[in-house]
Amino acid sequence: MTIGKRMYLSILTLFGVFAIFFIVFQQYREKEYKIETLNQRLQGFNVYMEEALGVDGHNNGKTMDEYVRKHGMPNLRVTVVDTLGRVLYDNLRKDYNNISNHRKRKEIREAIAKGHGYDINRVSNTIHGDFFYSATYFPKRNIIIRSALPYNNELSKSLRADQHFIWFALVVMIVLSLVLYQFIYSLNSNISKLRLFAQRADRGESLDTEDLVEFPDDELGEISESIIKIYIRLQKTKEEQNILKRQLTQNIAHELKTPVASIQGYLETILNNPSIKEETKAQFLDRCYAQSKRLASLLNDISMLNRMDDGSQMMEFEEVNVSMTITQIIKETALQLKEKNMKFINKAPKNIIIHGATSIIYSIFRNLTDNAIAYAGDGTTITLEAHKSAEDRWFFTFSDNGVGVDNKHLPRLFERFYRVDKGRSRKMGGTGLGLAIVKNGVLLHGGTIKAENAPQGGLKFEFSLAK
Repeated sequence: MTIGKRMYLSILTLFGVFAIFFIVFQQYREKEYKIETLNQRLQGFNVYMEEALGVDGHNNGKTMDEYVRKHGMPNLRVTVVDTLGRVLYDNLRKDYNNISNHRKRKEIREAIAKGHGYDINRVSNTIHGDFFYSATYFPKRNIIIRSALPYNNELSKSLRADQHFIWFALVVMIVLSLVLYQFIYSLNSNISKLRLFAQRADRGESLDTEDLVEFPDDELGEISESIIKIYIRLQKTKEEQNILKRQLTQNIAHELKTPVASIQGYLETILNNPSIKEETKAQFLDRCYAQSKRLASLLNDISMLNRMDDGSQMMEFEEVNVSMTITQIIKETALQLKEKNMKFINKAPKNIIIHGATSIIYSIFRNLTDNAIAYAGDGTTITLEAHKSAEDRWFFTFSDNGVGVDNKHLPRLFERFYRVDKGRSRKMGGTGLGLAIVKNGVLLHGGTIKAENAPQGGLKFEFSLAK
């Protein structure tokens, strides 16, 4: 039995038990109310009768008979009893000496003790038959007036609780059961499909089936659809990540192969030719050293990207003075700028403070600077501008007035190992990871970045960093 069916039967049983208890309780209350109403009516008759009889009226049987005939209800029996239980008057039987003592009758005892009392559905020993008795004690006269109605079918029906309430309760129960069934059916459908989804996901089976296409149109259905869509997206993302990892591994192997092969070739030449000239040997060793530096740069860049991929929890964040970092980079690259007759114009304000990772902030601006020095061209100018926004962010514009790049390359500039001119990039010692480090560093600091060709010529990078 599914959880939906168990829930339906449990709730239905609970509701049924509640309905039965409520109906019984309501029936009891309604019957008590009707009994109390009838008792109050008879009590009222007793009081009015006592008031109408005058001082000695209860001693005059004819007067009392006349009052009962005029003011009493059909089939009403009226009895007057003294505090010792002796019958002083009865409108239906006149042989008072033969009537048994009423002192122990329930309604009489209650009337003497409390001022009034009643008894229901008790057989009369005097005239035989079931009666409803209501007695009232009048201390000034020292008498109890008791009125009674035959407990026949008519009185029994009048005291019976209204049966329409039972039918109404049954109809309500049926309607609620149908509503509950619809709700449980929808719930059970969602749970069954989620269970099917979990089983197929656990076995690695396809989820693109008709069984998991549509869910009932309710909140749980929406949640179930969202769970499956999120899982499918995660699976696709995982597949894409696996593809990217394979591509990245291939690219890394390819990029490492070039400097390693060069180093190996130069060293084999030196080892296989002991008589090689010292000048040639020194030249080959210089080239080996240059390739080893390129290999170290490549490994450092890969390590940097891996650290950023692991997330901010792997980084130590602190207050970073970006202005000082930029000044430091300008000093470090001053010789390279001079060799290419380039200028670096820093228009950024002083004391730009950002909460971030010092090494990553440095890498962002250093890689942009190295990229511009390498590809902007001789005699060009690098310009850096910055301004603070109302959203607690710093916006930077890093541009040059060099040759720029073809528009078709712009969307892929931040891809790992992507090169606009592969041959030229390798000759200049680039790793192909600089702009990928820039983008990941910006994202790590809660910002965004884009690249475009500047209207006046050259390449422009616009990016933001959260303060």
